[in-house]
Amino acid sequence: MKITDIATEEYVQVDSDERLGKVRAVFERQNPKGIVVTEGGEYAGVITERQLLQSHIEDNAKASVLVRNNVPRVERDDGVREVARMLVEGGTKVAPVFENGSLWGIVTEDAILRAVLDNLDVLTVDQIYTDEVISLREDDHLGKAINYLRENDISRLPVVNESGRLAGMVTTHDIADFAVRTMERQQKGDRSGDTDRMLDLPVYDLMNSPVATITGDASVRTAVERMFDNDYSGLVVTPSDDDTAVGGIVTKTDVLRALTYTEEESMDVQITNVALLETLSREAIQEAITEVVDKYQDMQVHHAHVRFSEHKERLRGTPLMRCQIRLRTNRGQIAGSGEGYGAETAFRVALDKLERNVLELKGIRADAEYEGQLLRKLNEL
Repeated sequence: MKITDIATEEYVQVDSDERLGKVRAVFERQNPKGIVVTEGGEYAGVITERQLLQSHIEDNAKASVLVRNNVPRVERDDGVREVARMLVEGGTKVAPVFENGSLWGIVTEDAILRAVLDNLDVLTVDQIYTDEVISLREDDHLGKAINYLRENDISRLPVVNESGRLAGMVTTHDIADFAVRTMERQQKGDRSGDTDRMLDLPVYDLMNSPVATITGDASVRTAVERMFDNDYSGLVVTPSDDDTAVGGIVTKTDVLRALTYTEEESMDVQITNVALLETLSREAIQEAITEVVDKYQDMQVHHAHVRFSEHKERLRGTPLMRCQIRLRTNRGQIAGSGEGYGAETAFRVALDKLERNVLELKGIRADAEYEGQLLRKLNEL
């Protein structure tokens, strides 16, 4: 299946000279996955809602200061598998589509998932979800939520009550929407001190409740349909016998990542925020992970996902970075994470943690068998 069958010529667009205040208002009114920015009628880049949340730039600034020009460019004849990889590794839900060097339209994460929905009933949620969950308490403040979202490069946080049971969910969209409404009230002379107090707001006052959940044994198709039905980008994964216990998170990005799985002999390695690698290459990452895996011949790795994120802290100009490595194997999921100054240091710390976790898992058989039927079906796309 080619992207030409999925992409659309309809998209939200602003000029690079537009005020960020208006861009924020566009996100609130139209809720796009991203906004295309043009300069002199030519494509300049994309602005995402997460960028607005993570920025401290005033509303009077121009849209050009937030433009992401490193968003992957898609050609109309590109295949679904490759575009899915480009979206995940680029950390974006929308990408521009070009034809003969000119902007033709866009392709979104949702459009791809809708196109392959019938192929997703052969995979279960517990084969793709993330079991490491970062959560908040009901009395945690909005400032803490924003810091967690930034530091971990995620878009949603489950909220638990004092007993540790699932109580709600806070997302980047919720926060961005609240910020826009607050600013609109300020402009009307109402509650003029809200800006100073906004970060002290308990997340209980902002969270969505009840929370949409899914069990690990449900099909991925069921999960995606539930996301579409509720206009959510992710679901909390719970045990089949307790829908208030937080077991993990499954997102549309997790599903998109599954579309990139291959049956090649070499390990499939996917990197999120690949632009942060600097001197570290994809080949070096793949080789290092392979060396760890080769020590344990009875463990088969089907897919490796490596995520990099950057902190504000720096040491002699080198940013503090976080690296997370997750392997999907015939023995279940294995992960390791670490921090260091620069991508290579962070990766080595995470790799060391991963190997220690592999050792702990050694000798413990996982019940799940990798679903080859999914790969055969997806290879037909």
